Amino acid sequence: MFERGFKSWCEEVSLQIRRELKLPPTAPLNPSKFAEILGVRLLFPNQLRDLPKEVSARLTSVHSDSWSAITVATGKRPMIIYNPDHSPARQASDLMHEMAHILLNHEPSRVFITPKSGAALRTHDQTQEQEANWLCGCLLLPREALVAIRRQGLPEEDACARFGVSRDMLRYRMNATGVNRQTRNHRSNRR
Repeated sequence: MFERGFKSWCEEVSLQIRRELKLPPTAPLNPSKFAEILGVRLLFPNQLRDLPKEVSARLTSVHSDSWSAITVATGKRPMIIYNPDHSPARQASDLMHEMAHILLNHEPSRVFITPKSGAALRTHDQTQEQEANWLCGCLLLPREALVAIRRQGLPEEDACARFGVSRDMLRYRMNATGVNRQTRNHRSNRR
């Protein structure tokens, strides 16, 4: 699925970003602050001047379940337009996913130019989506943080609140990184 070394590279990128921000490896990474550092603007649809109000209203009502976030390439700096109706945990995941595409220098498989503003809307192929998903997870919950959560016996609810993630994201990362298996084996070996 991934090129050899990709997962390790993502973990290292997540830790390097934390070092640059003078955060411990087990600290949460705030998506809004990270976007500032990357020079990415974060906007809701109603904050787009060129987007007709009726389109913005449809995006946040009738079509709210149909989209999460999209990166818009402008001449100046990228913008991520994201869904205000999603939970804060879902928004964090959506934002980190889009920033993962930016960090990975993904070239979109399709680019749509909006006629009114001339902004480029991008879509990515399945491999790029999987890579962005993995890096997103590492940025939100690096393996070191997952191990610390288990060692401290932090309840899922508290861990989710601390890192601003959903229970599904926490469980996925615990399983996908092998931390659940590792901690189960460690506990059974101690008996």
